[in-house]
Amino acid sequence: MVPPAQSYDERLTAPRSWWLIAAGIGVGCGLMLLPFGLLPMLCGLVAGAALACVGVSSYGSVRVRVVADSLVAGDARIPLPALGEVAELDAEDARAWRTHRADARAHMMLRSYIPTAVRIEVTDPQDPTPYVYISTRHPGQLAAALRSARETPAA
Repeated sequence: MVPPAQSYDERLTAPRSWWLIAAGIGVGCGLMLLPFGLLPMLCGLVAGAALACVGVSSYGSVRVRVVADSLVAGDARIPLPALGEVAELDAEDARAWRTHRADARAHMMLRSYIPTAVRIEVTDPQDPTPYVYISTRHPGQLAAALRSARETPAA
């Protein structure tokens, strides 16, 4: 049996309130340039909103995928054989693992606006990283996809 090419794919996007803040930054830039005239105000509005939206989009749009034999979280690509137990974290546990329980050596792909996460042990003896913390809106689905991908033999 051939494993699916991609068993989990999630895009973590910024909350709507961040987009409203980006629009507010555009309005603020426009108001700062209002004393110079209508055209500079419109240019400030458009440029300020565009730059703020680019910032929100670049920070807020991260993908988490289980593809073939790897976990891809943002820029990190981790082979599944290097990963151990997967723990699904509810909001309270996730907050604890990203604050007072956090290990400075851990790889953390966290987004504070997403309350849940998964914590995956790293079993590679050559890697000093103790675990990987990944924010996700669907910790159960991600954990199931990781377990399934590890159990399915590669063809």
